[in-house]
Amino acid sequence: MDKYLEIKKKFESIENKEHAVTMSGYMRNLFDFYGIPAPERKEVYNDFIKAEKKSKVIDWDFLDKCYDDRHREFQYLVYDYLFALKKYVSFEDIPKIKNYITTKSWWDTTDFLCKVIGDVGLRDTRVKALMLTWSENENIWLKRTAIEHQLGLKNKTDKELLKQIIVNCLGSNEFFVNKAIGWALRDYAKTEPEFVKNFIDKYKDKMDSLSIKEASKYI
Repeated sequence: MDKYLEIKKKFESIENKEHAVTMSGYMRNLFDFYGIPAPERKEVYNDFIKAEKKSKVIDWDFLDKCYDDRHREFQYLVYDYLFALKKYVSFEDIPKIKNYITTKSWWDTTDFLCKVIGDVGLRDTRVKALMLTWSENENIWLKRTAIEHQLGLKNKTDKELLKQIIVNCLGSNEFFVNKAIGWALRDYAKTEPEFVKNFIDKYKDKMDSLSIKEASKYI
């Protein structure tokens, strides 16, 4: 059976319509859900993803089918799959991920897909220029991806890149951009709090209050 159809059949077999209403409501009713909690959802495809890892090849046709599905669980499968196989993602694959980021866009997919790009950035210096370009893009989800793509990298963070990306995004009225700025700075403050403190001191007049509040949590 087709891989996508096989997983779809499994999702449908454990659909919970009551939970689906609640989960959709949490996402402002932007997406349909099967109503499957994360642990149960991952149980459906954990073995499948392990088998895919052994192949060392990303099945983009399969991922496209999943992303086209109207149920949000399939978009979550896509980022779980890509994160599991992230070392096989190349710079040349980023346009495909960009399409996912700018399709059915919301924080719940962007905040995970950005980590896949961050991993590529550790292996390919071309990501730096691309993220600077995205930071100046009008699409707020590309901006958010650029801001967040180094989350969790700790001492591997390119702090000058982080600084320039955030500076490019200052002055935004978008909640999801300003939240991302604060989140990225807060995360890096765990590694180098003085850098974050100095950044806030220098740019506080241009920073949204939400960004400052989030960024200041650990300093």
